[in-house]
Amino acid sequence: MPHFIWKGKNSYGEKRKGVIEAPNIDSARGHLKKIRITTTKIKEKPKDLFENVEMFKPKVTGKDVVVFTRQLSTMIDAGLPLVQGLEILGNQQENPTFKKIILQVRSDVETGTTFADALKKHPKVFDTLFCNMVEAGEIGGILDTILSRLSIFMEKSMVLKKRVKGAMTYPIICLCISIVILGIILIFVVPVFDKMFADFGSALPVPTQIVVNISNFAKHNFLYGIAFVAFAIFAFKKFYATERGEKKIDALLLEFPVFGDLIRKVAVAKFARTLGTMLKSGVPILESLQVVARTAGNKVIEIAIFRTSDAISEGRPIAEPLEETGVFPSMVVQMINVGEAVGALDAMLEKIADFYDEEVDQAVDNLTAMIEPFMMVFLGGMIGGLVVAMYLPIFKMGEVVG
Repeated sequence: MPHFIWKGKNSYGEKRKGVIEAPNIDSARGHLKKIRITTTKIKEKPKDLFENVEMFKPKVTGKDVVVFTRQLSTMIDAGLPLVQGLEILGNQQENPTFKKIILQVRSDVETGTTFADALKKHPKVFDTLFCNMVEAGEIGGILDTILSRLSIFMEKSMVLKKRVKGAMTYPIICLCISIVILGIILIFVVPVFDKMFADFGSALPVPTQIVVNISNFAKHNFLYGIAFVAFAIFAFKKFYATERGEKKIDALLLEFPVFGDLIRKVAVAKFARTLGTMLKSGVPILESLQVVARTAGNKVIEIAIFRTSDAISEGRPIAEPLEETGVFPSMVVQMINVGEAVGALDAMLEKIADFYDEEVDQAVDNLTAMIEPFMMVFLGGMIGGLVVAMYLPIFKMGEVVG
């Protein structure tokens, strides 16, 4: 179906523009007239040669989905029909990939498909959690409330993810820079000194000889080193793609010094907020736990949540099997136990999520404060050690001359 670029004014006289999908130009004008847009200019959009090539399509970001969810919630709360709301949001969407998805969802809903089922056709954009909550909202007649909760949930999740990524970015960048500097010194700088030292005719100091040997090895095996690193990364990804490998690596990450504690806190915060949001939205606890497990992000925690779900299906309270897994902190288990006892589990889970969000912020700050001096000492020691090793023969020669 062709797309048409249009410019016009709304009922308040404000200038508007966008792109609309329609069978022909008259149909496009008709659609715009329905949403009270008076067109001043409309023409068919030129064909893009790369529009069907996957790698050239712009990605749909989390921010795109959050803005869409919040705007749709506001429209439905104001009494606008779902189909009309989707059409307006689709036509004003600047991301062509997301625009196409929204208009496809609108078309599916218009033909009688439920909103949740229409969203499920696009799992890369709308995950299982999103679709299940929308389904609960449709059944309960509170779709606007559910969409509002979803947007808040996604915003908080994005902030948490951004904080953790920020903490990981600094040491990774420093490590990469140190590797590049070390490589340049070993491959290009040290050989110059080595040639100069060869004319001295005397034995090199042990530290210098070690550096020279490493330099010769790096220079003659540079390509083999790159091939080895590439193979190691490939093998790691293949192993992690297996269930056994994912379980072993995720278990190791949880036990890793400093980082393991951060990963556990992030997982607990995500578990509590996701489960609390779903329960508050009216999704049954067993169905909620299944969704939470699949979106846990860690295989060990995923297995623990599935086991908890199985125990609850047998009639046990949620706190007992959670404690038996040994994955969740005792404080979390006790708070969940209290929340379940007083019939306010969703509210208690939100409090746990807020608490652990603050814990993650503190852990990230502590990690950053610890990494900065460590990386400075590491870089300074590495570069300083190489410089001293290279100048030792010169100092020795000076002593002989003296």
